[in-house]
Amino acid sequence: MLSIIIPAHNEAGHIDACLHSVLASTEPDTAQVIVAANGCKDDTVLRAQAFERVAQARGWQLEVLDLPAIGKVGALNQADQIAAHDMRVYLDADVTMDPDLLGQIKLALNTAQPRFVSGKMRLAPAKSWATRAYARIYDKVPFMTQGVPGAGLFAVNAAGRSKWDQFPTLIADDTFVRLTFSPDQRDAMKAGYDWPLVEGFFALVKVRRRQNAGVAEVGRKFPHLLENDDKLHLSFGQKLRMGVRDPLGMLVYGAVAVIVKLTPQRDTSWERGR
Repeated sequence: MLSIIIPAHNEAGHIDACLHSVLASTEPDTAQVIVAANGCKDDTVLRAQAFERVAQARGWQLEVLDLPAIGKVGALNQADQIAAHDMRVYLDADVTMDPDLLGQIKLALNTAQPRFVSGKMRLAPAKSWATRAYARIYDKVPFMTQGVPGAGLFAVNAAGRSKWDQFPTLIADDTFVRLTFSPDQRDAMKAGYDWPLVEGFFALVKVRRRQNAGVAEVGRKFPHLLENDDKLHLSFGQKLRMGVRDPLGMLVYGAVAVIVKLTPQRDTSWERGR
């Protein structure tokens, strides 16, 4: 069976859609869902608790932890302590998934070999012009089109979870876990999930800066994991062709990248960036 762990910090605007998609899954028959709400100043906890009857009606267990402001990593570790099942799904509270995804994940994790599993990652429709333009290019970079990114949603089996103890204090928990597995230990399912980008140019800069800082932090603290990094980069020719086809998209994407490079993040705190 699966334990589905959802860390949440002030996610009142997203937790309803997230839990609705989780509880609308066609499989498994039984599962444990843990919403680890940390430092919430909105009604995330109450909204999550409102799904308890829905979970019970289909034979699932929903637990909502109302935690102090211990950060995302602290929330993950607290939820892991009460997770009842060896197969773990880690899910951001602003993600929604296809009904078939959990069933496919469960089948893929049913092995004695360590596995890192995710779904087909889709960028959710954006509202702002800057984010729409950025997304058109980001959706075509190798990180999105090749391999198993696992951003916003990843799952591991018992052998996979045994690769690390507690989540270390890092910005990029998903990058740390993904690189703990070699490329041949990662699987992408056919079913997918929607992962939203932040809205607006300056929010994109803020989040991209944090993402870059998170990857760099993993490299500093766990340099041996870099041997598992199969991330490819766009060639000059690919960038040129993208720019010809979508000049506005490439302008926004490139501007974000340049600003981030010129003003790197020094603070290693975790924040969503909305």
